[in-house]
Amino acid sequence: MDIIALRRDLHQYPEVGFTEFRTASKVVEILDSLGYQVIYGEDALDKAARRGLPDDDELTEAYERALEHGANREIVERMKGGLTAVIGVLEGKEPGPTIAFRFDMDALPVQESKDADHLPSKEGFISKFEGNMHACAHDAHTAIGIGLAEKLADRQFSGTVKLIFQPAEEGARGAHAVAEKGHVDDVQSIYCLHLGFGYPLGAIYAGSTDWLATTKMLTHFHGIPSHTGMSPETGRNALLGAATALINIHSLPRYSGGSTRVGVGILEGGTASNITPYFAKMVSETRADSEEINEDLEKRVRTILSNSAEMHELKEETFIIGKGTTITCDEELIDLVLEEAKEIKEFDSLNRYGQANGGEDASLLIKRVQKCGGKGTYMIVGTPIPAAHHHQKFDIDEAVMEPTVKLLEKVARKELR
Repeated sequence: MDIIALRRDLHQYPEVGFTEFRTASKVVEILDSLGYQVIYGEDALDKAARRGLPDDDELTEAYERALEHGANREIVERMKGGLTAVIGVLEGKEPGPTIAFRFDMDALPVQESKDADHLPSKEGFISKFEGNMHACAHDAHTAIGIGLAEKLADRQFSGTVKLIFQPAEEGARGAHAVAEKGHVDDVQSIYCLHLGFGYPLGAIYAGSTDWLATTKMLTHFHGIPSHTGMSPETGRNALLGAATALINIHSLPRYSGGSTRVGVGILEGGTASNITPYFAKMVSETRADSEEINEDLEKRVRTILSNSAEMHELKEETFIIGKGTTITCDEELIDLVLEEAKEIKEFDSLNRYGQANGGEDASLLIKRVQKCGGKGTYMIVGTPIPAAHHHQKFDIDEAVMEPTVKLLEKVARKELR
């Protein structure tokens, strides 16, 4: 299978979290053709445990768009409403342990650059979906997962492989629903990975550090409209309450015992200059290098949100729309990855740990496996990137893809000897 061609196909049809209908449909078709047991739709995730689900109009629009661009109608019918996780399960020739690999599929709400120096634009595989872009290598992750599926399809191993194609990694939204369905509870080892992070081609980091626990929150402020000239005193300004919260959230002190982040990424409200804004929406986040500090920071933000609303006589509702935790990689798996990477000539820089400084909801899958007695690691595979992750000119060096598939295959066969 030409995984570079597949990556370029996926790149042209980027779908944000829980709308990955076309992407997931293709994954199902390929896994099925390779002889995998394919779990998808409501069987692949806990419907009620999804976080940050798009509204019905966005889900319907994305569903119809996927059908227009080649999604299998019979398959995506089972994914309606944002049920876009896919899990491929393959049993080897003999009984043995169960291992898992996780690949994220979602894109970002970023308008891709059309400049001539941007390779997807130059080579003709730029995003066809206005306002959406694969700006974080998840298209390549998905293609690598399919490449691994093809390599293992001979079933010449002992045990079971689970390939988890996860929706909605961005915003730390999708892994929780997969974990809550119990799909990794029988897994002895789970391997997760990401391309890029500013590391050079040929570098492999078998584990990673400095992952931040995070909470993403959506807050609705409800006020009362009024005419701003004739009766301003009768209104209750929801946007003003939200702005009060924003300023105070960003004024929170740092922590002496750890690294923290707070931020408001979205603030919307108001309908006209002569109407008191009676509704406002805010999306905020906390991050910390320990779960305990993040929980305390989240509590402080919630206090600010509720008190800001009370100051302005508003009603306030806050919802968790994403959550991740820190990652502790198991040394045994790091050793195994490095041992196998030595046999692949394309990897000329072998390292135990790379630094992340971000959030990842794969953390929830790893932690679930570890709580059930298994082990996990999160690898970083180096590739030059012409612009930062989530930038409109983000791209990868596709030369990283085949060696990564080779490494994952070797890891799987070593585990399942």
